[in-house]
Amino acid sequence: MDGVNATDRRRVFDLSTARVRDLNQFLHHELPGSGVEQVEVQHPGGRHAIAVGINHPVNVEVKGHGGYYLAGMNKLASVTVHGNVGWGVAENMMSGTVRVKGFASESAGATGHGGTLIIEGDASLRCGISMKGIDIVVGGDIGNYSAFMAQAGHLLVCGDAGHALGDSLYEAVIYVRGRIKSLGADAQEEEMTDADRAKVAELLARAGFGYQPSEFKRVASAKKLYHWNADANQEY
Repeated sequence: MDGVNATDRRRVFDLSTARVRDLNQFLHHELPGSGVEQVEVQHPGGRHAIAVGINHPVNVEVKGHGGYYLAGMNKLASVTVHGNVGWGVAENMMSGTVRVKGFASESAGATGHGGTLIIEGDASLRCGISMKGIDIVVGGDIGNYSAFMAQAGHLLVCGDAGHALGDSLYEAVIYVRGRIKSLGADAQEEEMTDADRAKVAELLARAGFGYQPSEFKRVASAKKLYHWNADANQEY
């Protein structure tokens, strides 16, 4: 059963008995004006769409593994997952913070417009695909085709990056501490500036990771694919 603790403004949902729909109904419609400041989700059991579409400042603690699209479309909330997550965590996130204590499957932070996604373990393929302003910090490695068509924001990787990193990259910037297997089309490694080192330091502090900015490489767009050139005979 779920219940309310009036003393500490905490609400508990046990998904072994309650439905994900009940949880999200509360977060969408009943949370504003309720005075609840923290929601604890017990026994998530890998269920999908946990804590999606939040549009209110609240702390959500997910005590276990989540499935697809956890904390998707997040706005204002702080969501922490004490486990691993499936596809599309924090997809289309607008603001707030989502932290995954374990590992993340494919397309983490996809199309995110703002806020911060922190993954303490590894992230799978297509991390940060089409990101539009979100900051993503990964404590481990990321898979192939990460930051594909990334338009704005920052992806910071404390481990290694897979193949085709930053393929068709726009204005997003990628920082990688480890090895890069290969860069995608129109992505290039560039010199780190003082502004880059300051940004890396800020992102590391936000995530609570103890690495040094001097350990990271910068990857950004070469800007050769911004405009179609009819004279290029489709060769780029």
